[in-house]
Amino acid sequence: MISRVPVSIAVLGAAAVALVGCATPVGEDDRALTVVASTSVYGSLAAAIGGDSVEGVSIIDSLSQDPHSYEASAREQLTVADADLILENGGGYDAFIDALIDASGSDATVLTAVEYSHDYPENDGHADDGHAEDDEHAEDDHAHDHAGHDHIEGFNEHVWYDPHTVVHLVEDIAHELGELDAANADTYEANAADLVAQIEGLEASLGEIAAENEGEQIFVTEPVPVYLAAAAGLVDATPAAFSEAVEEGQDVPPATLLEARDILASGDVRAVITNAQTGGAETTEIVSLAEDEGIPVIEFTELLPEGLDYVEWMQENIDALAGSLTE
Repeated sequence: MISRVPVSIAVLGAAAVALVGCATPVGEDDRALTVVASTSVYGSLAAAIGGDSVEGVSIIDSLSQDPHSYEASAREQLTVADADLILENGGGYDAFIDALIDASGSDATVLTAVEYSHDYPENDGHADDGHAEDDEHAEDDHAHDHAGHDHIEGFNEHVWYDPHTVVHLVEDIAHELGELDAANADTYEANAADLVAQIEGLEASLGEIAAENEGEQIFVTEPVPVYLAAAAGLVDATPAAFSEAVEEGQDVPPATLLEARDILASGDVRAVITNAQTGGAETTEIVSLAEDEGIPVIEFTELLPEGLDYVEWMQENIDALAGSLTE
């Protein structure tokens, strides 16, 4: 199990001063915009929208790294300081980048993905009513003020697995890039429209799964894929205490583990989904029980596998989910 502990970068300030000479000059008229993303998931979106006019940096870009416990560096603090736009997940998932922003003194606009989710407790309605087109939307609603950055009890922060949420984030990324670089605003909007069309294709694939499997049950060892499964019309039968304990690296209560065993033995669960980047004794037991019951087991990851963009990755996940339901 990857340990998930709070990150501290209190010592970065002094170290960053020593690296100032390594920083990229800011304010050059011909330089590309710099977009810093907490993870490669959001870096992929920025690359698709910004193209050659944007230099993207993903702080976490490897499946071996865990955003929950990532130890940021002084060099990354400088990277954040030079950013024109910052993309983060929020909801306590990537707290390290909030610490970097505060330590660097960055005044870049920060777009926080969880705030676009229809399940976000303080959602302002844009996730259901469509993208607000007023120029002040991103600045007023998504400026870096720590709203949406802390863990929210009962809220699933893995919002990049919800294509509907990602569509709204993509639209705002294009809007912000256009504000920063008016000369290329039309290109950003066109690229975003292309990306949205591809994401809508993902939603269509999920709709096809729902048409055949509405109401079928799945079991997840962690809540990572729950939004995607819900969009496919599937019901998460996992005891909440089970997935929460596994995600936090804690022992699953015995009564909850017994309940999970009974659910898998009921014959109602069509697939088990695990997190390929984490594991533990309880996850191993669930996989073993599923295999004994003849239940398909598939693995999802939290970060982009090497060589795939966001849409390709999600389509692979959707195809794997669809395939498991036909076994």
